[in-house]
Amino acid sequence: MQTALTVDVAPAAVASANAAVNEASRQADLLIGGRPVPGSPEWTAEQEGPAGRQREVASQLLHFRIVLAAGVDPFASVVGLRRWGVTWELIARAAGVSRQAAHERWGRRVLEVLDPYGTGELGGPVADDEADLDQAAGGR
Repeated sequence: MQTALTVDVAPAAVASANAAVNEASRQADLLIGGRPVPGSPEWTAEQEGPAGRQREVASQLLHFRIVLAAGVDPFASVVGLRRWGVTWELIARAAGVSRQAAHERWGRRVLEVLDPYGTGELGGPVADDEADLDQAAGGR
């Protein structure tokens, strides 16, 4: 009984959260449908056109929704979605909140990850919708 009440559970909690995130990815793939076999004509066609990116973004959005519904911190998913160029509007729709609410909840932390030096250069396909939200919030 003493062990149950005093042992450090932090490592077990991290392992459990990681397992939940991994399972969310598996479940998202099951719900989206199977991916083409690498090297197959279907896979090649998907890689060469917009379908591959669309499938990946859809899978990432679904993963985000599953993680959020499971009660696991979805921050890493939000960062990944932003790196894929997903707008705050689409992230908000997936979370069932307003665009402003999504930005207020995750925006500052995401920006700290994607622009750690505060240069304003996010690089990559990150959606350029930060300025719109800053203006809507009164120029923060």
